[in-house]
Amino acid sequence: MTPSLVVLAAGMSSRYGRPKQLEPVGPSGETLLDYDLFDARRAGFGSVALVIRRELEASMRTHVADRWGDLDVRYAYQEIDPGRRKPWGTAPAVLAASRAVHAPFAVCNADDFYGASAFAALGAHLSAGRGSSLVAYRLGDTLSPHGGVSRAVCETDGSGALQALTELRDVRAAGGVARGVDPAGRPREVALEVPVSMNLWGFSAAIVPLLDEGFARFAARHRADQDAEYPLSTAIHDLVTTGRTGVAVLRAGEGWMGITHPGDREPVAARLRGLVGEHRYPSPLIPPGGGEG
Repeated sequence: MTPSLVVLAAGMSSRYGRPKQLEPVGPSGETLLDYDLFDARRAGFGSVALVIRRELEASMRTHVADRWGDLDVRYAYQEIDPGRRKPWGTAPAVLAASRAVHAPFAVCNADDFYGASAFAALGAHLSAGRGSSLVAYRLGDTLSPHGGVSRAVCETDGSGALQALTELRDVRAAGGVARGVDPAGRPREVALEVPVSMNLWGFSAAIVPLLDEGFARFAARHRADQDAEYPLSTAIHDLVTTGRTGVAVLRAGEGWMGITHPGDREPVAARLRGLVGEHRYPSPLIPPGGGEG
């Protein structure tokens, strides 16, 4: 079965100061979302579900219609519940999109660039019916010189199966290692070589009721916390460590890139210009009228 793609585009972009989902960074004004859709389409993904906030709907629909008019794109909405300051996080965002796509499906962020080989590996894994998977990246290749970032550190066994995920915040390179803060508020030092999740996943339909159950428990415990979030990394960690699901960790050959802080934009734009110069991507990425050309 042709896999679908769920794109998480409801983030608040609080550190960047404006919606990263629609930030033009390509040589012809492309967004990172455009590159992800381009690579996913080349890898055989079919329908797409974009998870957005209502206030971004008009601009997102206009952008997608202008560039991707012939692609089967559906919309799902992640609302901010009354009494909360932000959405519940990425695991509930996947649940919001689960009715808009068929399984198997991949999940990615709208403001990250993952590379063609990552989508190709994920698409092949899903099309073969091999179960859940995660494309991991080297931690040192995902850090920003302009400030701290949040990263989920992967632990794997000898076969490449995921054993645990630890969400670290304010992660920065420091003296040949990376330092961050774990969920308990304790300082944590990790090697730059360790694999991390950048939220590029592949799932079967079986994941949906498991996420739904986990979120219900989490929300009941944290209902009074206006800022509590249930990230996909935490949800999958809980499922893996309790033996309720297995996840294969895939490694992609190309580097990740993304925008967290304003200073990240120009280096990303320069790398994209370089990829165009190497004829890895056309420019403009999508010819007028949509489609790949």
